[in-house]
Amino acid sequence: MTSAISMPAGDFFIGPMVFGKVGSTGAFRAVDNLNLAVRPGQMLALLGKTGCGNSTIFNMVAGLTEPSEGTVRVDGRDPFAEFGSLRGKMAIVFQGDRLLPWRSAIANVEFGLELLGVAPAERRATAQLWLSKLGLGGHEQDFLHALSGGMSQRVSIARAFATNASILLCDEPFSALDEATAGKLCAEFVRLVKENGKTAILITHSISEALEIGDRIFVLKRPAEIAYDVSFNSETSTEERGKIRARIGEVLAC
Repeated sequence: MTSAISMPAGDFFIGPMVFGKVGSTGAFRAVDNLNLAVRPGQMLALLGKTGCGNSTIFNMVAGLTEPSEGTVRVDGRDPFAEFGSLRGKMAIVFQGDRLLPWRSAIANVEFGLELLGVAPAERRATAQLWLSKLGLGGHEQDFLHALSGGMSQRVSIARAFATNASILLCDEPFSALDEATAGKLCAEFVRLVKENGKTAILITHSISEALEIGDRIFVLKRPAEIAYDVSFNSETSTEERGKIRARIGEVLAC
């Protein structure tokens, strides 16, 4: 099954698709008949139990995996077949910080800019700016062993923002942190995404995190079909958010 669609720059789209593999026990499908589109500036949380296919979706959007059927388009491009054309347009924040231990904090933030060919003076100034925005002024020359888990993840987030990519892909970026640190960093991340007009797609297994991050939530069931699609904003009442939380719990319990 295939489909095609034309969209404004910054949109991300997944058409009708199946991603699967065949093992000794027969056919296995990780993603089945999934349709979703994300508009520019939207923060989408993909929420589901372990094994529901969200990581497969993430890998297809990032261009790391090709769907066995169907269409994936990011900014109108096939991220797998046209991987190089999306260079600098997407940035990834992983569950772990993925920092290079032989580099200082500021050198880690500069790394993506180096790959994009940015001049040394400009990339140093940009890295300094984002470290400061993320509360790491004074820690620019610190190495990984001198940083806490929360500080390391701030460096990772600074590295993503420094490239000025329009789309941020986040794979459980706060799950390895303690609850207090994760909550604070999550709130800062949301603020920076909104202030800088980014589009963000976040994978999470936490209902609270999805409600904090997303202005739209897709709750997935296995294989990755959308079991519940809900949008809300800053004006959504506490009562309504409570109803959304309860409905998500019901869907995940099925």
